[in-house]
Amino acid sequence: MTKSEGKNMKLIHNSYGKGRVRVGKVVRDGATHTFVEYTVHINLEGALEDAYTEADNRLVYPTDTMKNSVYAVASGHDLASPESFALALSQHFLDAAEHMTQAKVMVVERPWKRMTFGEQDHPHSFIGASGERRTAEATRTRTGVKLLAGLKELPILKTTQSAFTGFWKDQYTTLPEEEDRLLGTNLSANWEYEAGEAVNYNEAWSAVRDTLLHTFANHPSESVQHTLYDMGKAVLEGHAAVAEIYLAMPNVHNIPFDLSRLGLENKREIFVPIDEPHGMIE
Repeated sequence: MTKSEGKNMKLIHNSYGKGRVRVGKVVRDGATHTFVEYTVHINLEGALEDAYTEADNRLVYPTDTMKNSVYAVASGHDLASPESFALALSQHFLDAAEHMTQAKVMVVERPWKRMTFGEQDHPHSFIGASGERRTAEATRTRTGVKLLAGLKELPILKTTQSAFTGFWKDQYTTLPEEEDRLLGTNLSANWEYEAGEAVNYNEAWSAVRDTLLHTFANHPSESVQHTLYDMGKAVLEGHAAVAEIYLAMPNVHNIPFDLSRLGLENKREIFVPIDEPHGMIE
């Protein structure tokens, strides 16, 4: 909101939606079942100024209806990928409410991996993965749609080929230079696909993820910034369908423990893992 002298308040922008709508679905193929779990976040924009300024609710699409719509659309959708479900939901909301101008839908997948005994996959039992989440975000307007795929909070670490030297120093700098250190982070990334590209979302997501991890593992790092840039570069050079990529890599530290206080030598083997405070590199 803003105001000018002698004028009424002006509502500059508004949006609203429903967050953390969790939906699970069992897909049955004979005796073999698959379980999918998504968390959905919805944000709508449209001609809703009067709801704020005049208490006129006639065009307010209830957030409870948004929640119900997630389950209704899921019942007729195969949930084969977060991307396809985000696209379907964003289209549903613009079709359902003609006064809405934009529908943004984020879908976050919690992976469930099939239990394996010996070399035999169990047909209907699963283990819920922790940590990493797969994401998709569709932002649809009346003229087009922008689709982002991604992942978040994937813990990764390497125990060598990582240095940090030659950095700026002032009177408050206590950080020692390191020629060989541990490098750890919780990787988050999202990438946009080229408009009009026919993409197999599951295959493309796995391929981009593999490129990110391969580059991290094999890149001789001079800093987190250095590695982050080369990871993004590798994706853009190796995947024609990807137009743009964003990466976030907080520097999750492992601090060498001072064993000399105990009369012992630390041969770069004993560390104290800490996650705060941490560097934020994007």
